[in-house]
Amino acid sequence: MVKVEVLENADALARRAADLIGDAVRANPALSVLVATGNTPMATYAELARRGLDAARLTAVQLDEYLGVGEDDPRSLWGWMRRAFVEPLGVRKVVRLGGGIFDPDTACRRYGAEVSALGGIDLAVLGLGPNGHLGFNEPPCGRGAPTRVVTLTPESLASNAGYWEGRAVPRRALTAGMDVILSARQLLLLVSGEHKRDILARTLKEPPTPGVPASWLQGTRATVLADRAAWTGTAPA
Repeated sequence: MVKVEVLENADALARRAADLIGDAVRANPALSVLVATGNTPMATYAELARRGLDAARLTAVQLDEYLGVGEDDPRSLWGWMRRAFVEPLGVRKVVRLGGGIFDPDTACRRYGAEVSALGGIDLAVLGLGPNGHLGFNEPPCGRGAPTRVVTLTPESLASNAGYWEGRAVPRRALTAGMDVILSARQLLLLVSGEHKRDILARTLKEPPTPGVPASWLQGTRATVLADRAAWTGTAPA
């Protein structure tokens, strides 16, 4: 069953998330972590770096990437992951979901093989998209959707526009599938801000549906950390 913790504000959320991630790493220094690169997790990663978490033995697994964007582009999701998580925490092992290569289907198969070789994901750190996506698993999306190329919805294009400084956001991306995400042994969903209130309520209270991919978290042992601005005040079913 999903566990929900409501924190007073975004700073408190980041500290609590850092507590949970730090505990997981100390319990298993060689764990595999699926790393979201949305706005909300960034404060958590900064808090982990401030605390000096020893992450040298863990494996960081990329969650998603724009298709056709080179790894040297600072707006790539790999660029954000490298600057916010990999380098500050001294991570040495990374599983990439490269979006700049010519054959994305091969990239997806290789990614799946590498995740399988790890024994799956130990900890998935996730943000909640404005339309309920996890990674770039855009609605409609079944719970068994594989790692694949997706076309971004208007909601996702709008929410990512600020990172692209007036340039068009890439319209296609690669994403870890819902099968990869939901099979993680520990799931941590971070949700901050009043603009996420409605989609968080739909995620937790409405019956699971392809129209809200995050609703597939229902029935898992996920932990949801929400700040008060994002919380409806109604406990999940």
